[in-house]
Amino acid sequence: MTRPNARDVVTELMNRLDGGDISAIDDLIAVDMINHAAGPQGRDGWKQIGSIITHDLGHWSMTHHHFIGDGDLVAHHMTIHGTHNASTMPLLRGVPVTGKTVAWEFMHLWRVADGQIVEHWACRDDVGLLAQLDSWPR
Repeated sequence: MTRPNARDVVTELMNRLDGGDISAIDDLIAVDMINHAAGPQGRDGWKQIGSIITHDLGHWSMTHHHFIGDGDLVAHHMTIHGTHNASTMPLLRGVPVTGKTVAWEFMHLWRVADGQIVEHWACRDDVGLLAQLDSWPR
């Protein structure tokens, strides 16, 4: 049986997560994934990040703009859409809850090995998110 290519693994993860299938994390992210973009590490760290985003932005959805694969690496441009319901993530600490609908853009770089994501990097448009909440500059 051949392993799926890196782009297919990342696309499957994102599509399943967007559909509410949290088991995708256990299926497609390595237990010890290195997350260069945030403190929480591995599969459990990814679950923690998702939980915090859900707490702060409610039931959120994603728009996937691009998936570009090159060998074991995949670049992914996406936007998370949600409603600002809380301010517990470090970026939003101290920001009064607005109830506003927001769109938060990301560029991710994923590395896949043996059918699982083993490394992750990200660049987020934090300034754009804060501007939507009338909280920039802070």
